[in-house]
Order: sequence, then C-alpha cells, then structure tokens
Amino acid sequence: MNLQKLLSFPIPSLEATLTARDAMLYALGVGIGDRPEHPDDLQYLYERADPFRVMPSLVNVICHPGGWIMSPELDVKWVKLLHGEQSFEMFKPLQVDTRYVATNQVLGVMDKGADKGANVFLRKQLREVVSGDLVSNIDSTYVLRGDGGCGSTMKDAPVPHVLPERSPDRSIELPMLTRAALIYRLSGDYNPIHADPVMARKAGFERPILHGLCSLGVVTRAVVRGACDEDPIRLKSLALRFSAPVYPGETLVTDLWRDGNEVSFRTRVAQRNVVVLNNGRAVVA
Repeated sequence: MNLQKLLSFPIPSLEATLTARDAMLYALGVGIGDRPEHPDDLQYLYERADPFRVMPSLVNVICHPGGWIMSPELDVKWVKLLHGEQSFEMFKPLQVDTRYVATNQVLGVMDKGADKGANVFLRKQLREVVSGDLVSNIDSTYVLRGDGGCGSTMKDAPVPHVLPERSPDRSIELPMLTRAALIYRLSGDYNPIHADPVMARKAGFERPILHGLCSLGVVTRAVVRGACDEDPIRLKSLALRFSAPVYPGETLVTDLWRDGNEVSFRTRVAQRNVVVLNNGRAVVA
C-alpha cells in the first residue's frame, strides 16, 4: 500500500435524495417485515404510516463512496481486505424526500507489521444539503491483511468496548431469510460474494455470505426493539466489531446488557453458536 497516496486520496463526495422506496427496501433487506401487520414494522415499510420512520443504520449505506480503495495507484491488496469495525452516531434522524451529501476522510493508519497487516480508520460525515446540518458521523475500520509494513500515522488503536461479565439482561432473536443478501444488495452493495456461489467459494466461503452492514442493520433492529421500545429516534449511537461471517437464513441472537443509557451487546448465530458481532456498545435516550 502506498501510504502517502492513501492519506491524500480524494475519496468521492456523493449526494443522494433519500426516498421512501429506498428506506423501505433497506428495511426489508435487514429483515423488517417478518411481522407484516405489526405497527412497529409498518412504521418502516408503509409510506402512509404516521409517523413514517427510517432505520437509523441506513446512514451507513446512503452516499457510500464505493470501492475507491481498489484504485490501482493506492496499491492496496484489496482482495485480502476485511471489514473490522463499524460505528455511527446520530445527531438528527434521517428523513425521506431529503437530499444528503457525504464527505469522507482517512482518519489514520495503524501498521501492525509486515506479516500482520494494517488497519485503516475512515470517517464519513453525512449532512443535509439544504440546511447543512450534520446528521451522522459514520466510522469504519478496514483490515488490510496484505498491506503490513506500510507505515503508521498513529500509535494506538482504539480499545474495544468491554462487555459486562454478568448474564445478559435481555436477548433478542431475529431470523434472516435465505434470500436476505439478494434483497439487501439492492441497497447498493453489489459485491458478488453475496450473490454468486462461485465467487463466494473463491473468496473462501462455502456459499454467499450476508453483508456485514446487513448484520449491523439486524443488530440495530435488536437494540431498537430491546432498549428503545421500538422508537428508532432514541438510538443515538452504535458501535461493533465484526468477528465472523453470517450466512443468509441464519438466526441472529443479540444479548443486551443495559447500564443507564449505555447498552452493551454481542450477537451470535443460533444454528452454529458462533459469535459474529462482538464488543458492541450503543447509547440510547
């Protein structure tokens, strides 16, 4: 990886208008609608719902800059790239029929050694175009397994959130459809490993996997249901680490620990008893 070019790379700044169709398609992609007549599901899926709400985790999707890190001049071994961590902080709820703009920057690079890879820390800021109001800060960590020895711009990586040692206060179980990845990809992530069995096997998976940000959306549902009384506006921030892939059709069980306004969480696949999202932390109003 060319560190200097990465730090100065002009990551695209994109604009998009959020439509009710976009919001409803995203909601279906993260599994909402398994209770098709329930008002807590219809608030995301029926354009005449009063109020009509947008899942806050959609901030991770709208105005996404795409595969800029694959640009040849960066010399990143992107085939070995993994999505390590993701977080978002909400300052204002998403609204349909509103135009948004996102700006992106590299916050820093942590070189773990020639044989250990490097972490790249990124931030997307999402704003309303008309008002200029900041809606969300969205942070991502990319794990570049093939780019160690590139050099660092920071000394210490963020410390993972430590989960409580007591038993969970509540667990939320959310099943995913076998076609979940095929629906979710329509929100903008067309990576073939989520749809093409041949490409998935070439990437080392037995079959197409669920998008990491789709799993994050499912966990956002669990936190909103388990700690916000189904009111998405009460969710102020959420952060997690991706620890293992999820396959479409699996059931995600999210354990929640509530300490005041702080919610710690961890998610496992029920069928395999494997932790897939870890060190989670949310703040709720």
